[in-house]
Amino acid sequence: MDPRIREHAETIVDHSIELEAGDDLVIQLPAEAEDLAVALHEYAGDIGANPVYLNNSQRAARAYLRAREDDFELPEHELALYEAADAFVIARSGGNVSEKADVDPETTADYNRARRPVQTERLSKTWCLTQFPTSGHAQLAGMSTEEYENFVYDAVSIDWEAQAKFQQQMVELIDDAEEVRIKSGEETDLTMSVAGNTALNDDGKANLPGGEVFTAPVKDSVNGEVYFDLPLYRQGREIEGVRLTFEDGRVEEFSAERNEEVLEGVFNTDENARYLGELGIGMNRAIDRFTYNMLFDEKMGDTVHMAVGSAYPETVGEGNEVNESAEHVDMIVDMSEDSVIELDGEVVQRDGTFTFEDGEGE
Repeated sequence: MDPRIREHAETIVDHSIELEAGDDLVIQLPAEAEDLAVALHEYAGDIGANPVYLNNSQRAARAYLRAREDDFELPEHELALYEAADAFVIARSGGNVSEKADVDPETTADYNRARRPVQTERLSKTWCLTQFPTSGHAQLAGMSTEEYENFVYDAVSIDWEAQAKFQQQMVELIDDAEEVRIKSGEETDLTMSVAGNTALNDDGKANLPGGEVFTAPVKDSVNGEVYFDLPLYRQGREIEGVRLTFEDGRVEEFSAERNEEVLEGVFNTDENARYLGELGIGMNRAIDRFTYNMLFDEKMGDTVHMAVGSAYPETVGEGNEVNESAEHVDMIVDMSEDSVIELDGEVVQRDGTFTFEDGEGE
């Protein structure tokens, strides 16, 4: 076994989920990530935790979604598993990143609606989403398999204590602010209130790699237009050139240059899928290239991302409404050129450089 896999597992167990003796752990990985599952089981055994291993097969999921003809029902047995669990780990992996490309977006939306209580329960527990490198994701990223392995393991093994300190500077700025403005080029100019809400420091806990500061906007406060100039993969299909227009928090107009029907399926999932649940600011300088993988891409320095759909309850202050949806879809704006982030009218980032970084203004 590659020793970096055991190091990855150790980081998950000790840093991301802080596994303890007696904890009931759900490990949900595809077959391609079996080595990581083995390493996680070894650490769970050493600690005295109780693992359950689920094979997360995209081929099986595709077969089920294409075969089902009647309405989906809440999977009570799956819900019971997560109700009983203390923590869970899930990894993205697999040989074919487009495995579910021929599943109808409306079918996926119906499925997500039925499983929403499962998603809510999982997110209420200690959890970690990570990546196991495979040739499929390497191909998507335009890298050799070895190059992609190095990219992944370099990104998950940084000094997380130092990264947390760096990001904490942005947390404090947002927590002291009431209004955020994101401006980029001629097509993005968006304002939102964050008054009363909380910014969180993603230092490799729930996401590994981490590397962002994120919060929730006040639900009805988002106004303006945004152009997401970096694409995303959704249901095995690439969505490009997304444009959204917000009025009083709601997406009133949308378009995409490619696979717009997939985006429409997201917005048709439920009414709250048309509201913004998250604003995130990428701050991980170790992630220096776009790979068509949101787990990494949203953490890149020089980017911001916004997610339509559900908000993380811990980012929403008392008295503000938590946006609840079966969807949570992140999209990215490149902020490296002709861009600013403003907090209460003061610029805190220009062209990707934060005001608290060395070299600002040079």
